[in-house]
Order: sequence, then structure tokens, then C-alpha cells
Amino acid sequence: MEAPIYYSKSEFIETDTGNKVSRRATIAGPQNIILGGKTVISTGAIIRGDLRRTGPGHAVVISLGRYCLVGEGCVMRPPYKTYRGNFNYYPMKIGDHVHIGANSVVEAATIGNHVEIGKNCVIGKFTIIKDCAKIADNTVIPPNTVIPALSHFAGSPGRYVEDMPESTMEVVEARTKGYYRRFMPFEGR
Repeated sequence: MEAPIYYSKSEFIETDTGNKVSRRATIAGPQNIILGGKTVISTGAIIRGDLRRTGPGHAVVISLGRYCLVGEGCVMRPPYKTYRGNFNYYPMKIGDHVHIGANSVVEAATIGNHVEIGKNCVIGKFTIIKDCAKIADNTVIPPNTVIPALSHFAGSPGRYVEDMPESTMEVVEARTKGYYRRFMPFEGR
């Protein structure tokens, strides 16, 4: 069994659905962010739910599924573009069991389920990452890229490296659930 990952109980807020959000994370526009449950938002992470289109039907900007991990210092902001002179933000949807490494910047349109994004990555605007993909540490994915399911990308700019094994879904799910299970408050504080 892997060792526990302790955190100071006073530093994290735990929601009714088991999300653990660092008090030192910046959650801008929380009314526009949905966390699916059992998600960990680490210290220094910035989630920009305040950047959104105005008008009816444009409320939710960023949604994360269950068992997601947003690493320390990550920046997540919705993708944007100017169309016919109007500047618009678009929603970002992130599936279940997604691990985003420390200090990565994400402006994707969609990230599927069971996806691993390494440390220090840049995921360009409107990128679509399909299920069970892996983005290596220090990878830069250009805007509008589509990462196929079960593929491994690395480099700057990010390029296809290899196919991921068929077992990727089970491996990533076990890893994200294991991390959540081991992420526990340090007693005595």
C-alpha cells in the first residue's frame, strides 16, 4: 500500500460531495464551476470561472468530473475567441479521472475521461483531448489540436509518440482513486 499524502485540515475545504479544495487556490466565479465530486484542487491552482459569455444559457464555464486532480500552480481558464468583433469565452468540460500535473496551463474545450496531463504543460485553446490519452511533462499542445483516444503526446509542439495500452482506463482510474484515498488530513492540526 502506498503512503498517505497528508494535508493540513485547516488549509483545505471539504465539500458535501467529497471535493477537497485548498484555501490557497483561487476559484474565481465559483457559481460558474461544477466539481463532480472527490476532486482535489491543490494549493496555488487558479480556476477562472469568472471568464464567461454573458446572456442566458451561458452560466457554467468549467465542469470537472469525479476523481479529478488539479495540481499545484495549475491555471485553468475557458477558451476564447473573437467572432464578428465579439469576444467570447466558451465552456470547458473535463471528464472523470483526469490528473493535471503541477504548473500546467489548460485552455482546452474538452478533456475526456481517464486522461493524464503532466507537469508544466500548456494545453492550447479549444484543444480536444479524447479518453485515455496521456500528455507527457513539459508538453505544449497547440490550439485547436485533437488528441485521439489512447494516444501519448510529448514535446513542444506536442506530437504523437505511441498508443497507450488498452488497460489505460483501469490504470488511471486506480491511480486517481488511490490518490484521493491517500490524500488525508494530518491529525493534530
